[in-house]
Amino acid sequence: MEFIVTVLIVIAALLLGLVVLIQNPKGGGLSAGFAGSAQIGGVKRTADFLEKATWYLGLALFVLCLASTSLSTSARPATEEEQQAEQAEGGQQQQQGGGDQQQGQQQGQQQGQ
Repeated sequence: MEFIVTVLIVIAALLLGLVVLIQNPKGGGLSAGFAGSAQIGGVKRTADFLEKATWYLGLALFVLCLASTSLSTSARPATEEEQQAEQAEGGQQQQQGGGDQQQGQQQGQQQGQ
């Protein structure tokens, strides 16, 4: 599943780059090439299509990146080093917890006297 999401990310990124490169930063872009043909309705539609395609591809890329991150962190098993670190932390917490209980018992006995 992670491989499929990665492939979709690459496709969305390439298409987004292509759509952005087709556009002209000053508003002309692909539609500027058709300006000489008496401004038929297709020019405005081309600019609208490119703008919508940019937004949709950007959104798709964002969502796919989030999906890829959630898939990769949940599917990754813990390494031996991480497991050892977790075990060591658990042992230290148990030792500290036992010491706290003993101190609490001693304080309780002192208050009872």
